[in-house]
This record gives sequence, C-alpha cells and structure tokens, in this order.
Amino acid sequence: MRRATIRTTHADRETAERLACAVRPDNTDEIRTTVEDDALVTTIERETTGGLQSTVDDYVVNLSVAAQLSDHTTTNNT
Repeated sequence: MRRATIRTTHADRETAERLACAVRPDNTDEIRTTVEDDALVTTIERETTGGLQSTVDDYVVNLSVAAQLSDHTTTNNT
C-alpha cells in the first residue's frame, strides 16, 4: 500500500473546515480528510504508485479550485 499525506494551512480553522467540506464529496474509501486547528490534512492510500500519483494530482487540483472559489467568495462578501 502506498500512502501520501497532504497538509495545507489556512487563515483560520473556519477556512480549513470550509475547504474540507468542499473536497470531502470526492473522497473515496482510500481518502481521509480531517481538520487540525487551521490545517486541512488529507491522507490518501492506493495500491500502486501510479494510482497514488493520479489521486494526489486530482486532489490538489480540486483543493486549489475550492481555495480559489473560497477566496473569491470571501472577498466579494466583505
């Protein structure tokens, strides 16, 4: 089993929780997302290195889009 843990820090816990909610629908049995203080922590496990790389790539893109939308929404609502 191959494993990767991705930890990203954010402005505050609320932002990390909002992003966790945005990416959780994409989670499969091999993906676990949690919030620790102001950090979003996602662990991905896959059988193969190629599968792990693909899943990590997909996750990073999804998280990037969620973060951009969150920043845009926050900026426009203030």
